[in-house]
Amino acid sequence: MNVEITPKKLAGTVAPPSSKSMTHRAILAAALSQGTSTLRNVSFSQDIRATLDCVTGLGCHWEEPEPGVLSVQGIWGREWDPAGLSVFDCGESGSTLRFLLPVVLALEGGGQFTGRGRLMERPQKPYFDLFLERGIHYEQVDNILTVQGELEPGEFALPGDVSSQFVTGLLYALHFMERDSRILLTTPLESAGYVRMTLEVLSAFGVEIENRDFREFLVPGEQFCQARDLTMEGDWSQAAFWYAAKALGSPVEIAGLREDSSQGDRVIRDLFPRLCREEGEVELDLSGCPDLLPPLAVMAAGRRGITRFTGAARLRLKESDRLATVHGLLSALGCPSEEGPDSLLVYGGKPLSGGVVDGAGDHRIVMAAAIAATACQGPVTILGAGAVEKSYPAFWQDYKELGGEVHVL
Repeated sequence: MNVEITPKKLAGTVAPPSSKSMTHRAILAAALSQGTSTLRNVSFSQDIRATLDCVTGLGCHWEEPEPGVLSVQGIWGREWDPAGLSVFDCGESGSTLRFLLPVVLALEGGGQFTGRGRLMERPQKPYFDLFLERGIHYEQVDNILTVQGELEPGEFALPGDVSSQFVTGLLYALHFMERDSRILLTTPLESAGYVRMTLEVLSAFGVEIENRDFREFLVPGEQFCQARDLTMEGDWSQAAFWYAAKALGSPVEIAGLREDSSQGDRVIRDLFPRLCREEGEVELDLSGCPDLLPPLAVMAAGRRGITRFTGAARLRLKESDRLATVHGLLSALGCPSEEGPDSLLVYGGKPLSGGVVDGAGDHRIVMAAAIAATACQGPVTILGAGAVEKSYPAFWQDYKELGGEVHVL
């Protein structure tokens, strides 16, 4: 789907969808429980449906008794004997793939994983190194990753600066084993807020893990998730796009967010005033919140001065090479920028012209372009605008309800 946007300021109140990060974690904990859990305020994006499909492959049953509510019947205590290696289609969801890999090894002794887009190109080296140490077989052929072997409790050393998702995957796989385990990070942990969220969700389901300053995690064995009734909080990473709209002059109010959330992208609340009020050059380190680059870059385009984004190397391995595609978005709309190996320099303050933006199959590039359009002098055409289904299916509906003019081409 391609769309054309007629530039216009937005106005009104908007509630972002529920946190995708929290919902992935809650679904997996519910699936690993004994009994039936109820999850409320669930937004059924493509990524969340991928996780639901995968836990179904583990023998979990779920239903949607009413809009936004999930009833999840856990697998614990039930007999489940799949014939051969189960196949898990993770769609384009990195969280689904990395969370499920060690869990499937622990429960079934292996499985086959596949996905779409750039998912299977994303780095899995921290897991692969652990597999080699433990004699677990893995191979990737024609977009299918096969893993087979026994994941046993023990000590797991891995880097913390590739993705926090590897730590989360291990935390989900180790707590129900027969012995205690220890996770030791060999490099500082990036996006620590998302590991904190993992610990909070597991704790809500009755699993306690000792966190030693995000460098070491002690995981007692023989802990089993207990079914819970849990409400998903609003998503700060999606709220960031509406913050960008505010920065560009749209009087938008944002509702439904938890102020004390563990979501790392909650930092948008602190970065927003910096980009709106500080003059001259501003430097922002994105190592702890890389997903915020698209909305922050749009905000930077609208401010007078230079904004330097650093610590962004991981963005090259997202749904698109997000450093390159953000640079392309800004260039298409008339904002000068310079792309570095792990950085982006934005020269803001000049009027945005409008133009054609290639969404590159990346939901965050599409949403950033739509917000930038509110400050453009001419129409903005976005190619592949349907990519928002990955994380924010109601984005275009919300955009229109705030007064945006969107025409499907």
